[in-house]
Amino acid sequence: MPANSRLSHRHVFTLALALGIGGLLLATAAVTTAIASVHHGSTDSRPVLVAGIHFTYPNLNFAAALLLALATTGATSIILGLRGSWRQLGSYRSLVDQIRVVEPLDKDPRVTVIADPLPQAFCAGYLHPRVYVSRRTVELLTKAELDAVLAHEHHHRRVRDPLRLAYARILSRALFFVPVLRSLSERYAEVAELSADHAAVRASAGEVAPLASALLAFDESGPPGAKGISPERVDALLGEPIDWRLPSLRLAASLGLLSGMGTLIWLISGAASAHATFNLPILSSQPCVIVLMTMVLLVVGVCIFGRPARRFEAFGTQLRRRIIDARS
Repeated sequence: MPANSRLSHRHVFTLALALGIGGLLLATAAVTTAIASVHHGSTDSRPVLVAGIHFTYPNLNFAAALLLALATTGATSIILGLRGSWRQLGSYRSLVDQIRVVEPLDKDPRVTVIADPLPQAFCAGYLHPRVYVSRRTVELLTKAELDAVLAHEHHHRRVRDPLRLAYARILSRALFFVPVLRSLSERYAEVAELSADHAAVRASAGEVAPLASALLAFDESGPPGAKGISPERVDALLGEPIDWRLPSLRLAASLGLLSGMGTLIWLISGAASAHATFNLPILSSQPCVIVLMTMVLLVVGVCIFGRPARRFEAFGTQLRRRIIDARS
């Protein structure tokens, strides 16, 4: 594999990490700045009559309204990030619960053999990832092929690719206003496989044949309709140069958007001013509308997080299918 492919593996993740951290910091800054701009008081709040009940709504200037819009975007991103993290952890636990462990591999105790009739090998886990291979894989592959596959998966384990991939997926969905993150997430998943293939070839003394034949064995013995080896991996194993260019327009748009958000928050933070009451419903005859909206959001959050078992089971099954399709 060409040297620039190895560099892109590191650079793609570093760029995604920097943009993700920047986006999260801006989202948090928007929320905290909006909260700081709200002043408690009843005299400046606006009353409104709904179904015979007196409510109040905040009195805010243009800067505060703009800041509120930014804070809503930031709060949505934070909630989506927390939700995605919760789901990722749940899907991993569901996957581990479904795995039927047989024994450690004799030649490599760091590898766990699982009882599965399908040929598969994968790395799973975040802080302490482990390598798993099915019993069928051990029976199907030759020693050289199995060594190449294990070298591939051990590379994923050493660099904690499951954690990196999970991070990239979560942030690309949570920070929906940073368009380049989705492209970087998808690209990292691709270059992670290329980098692991390179590690496998290097462990085979530069021989491509063991890994290539193992991939073919996985492809031929896999379930019907499963996705085969990507053309890019085939080209890389054959020594062809990998042609991938950074999405410059999306990157420029993302950097401009993040810079604009940061500048806007800084400029309007001093001018933003909102006045609202924080009286709770039932306890007061004039509860603030913003409090009612907060309660609605809390109910929605409970509905989202309140049914983990069924969601985790579905995500675990989906993740398992993806692992089988990937033929790692």
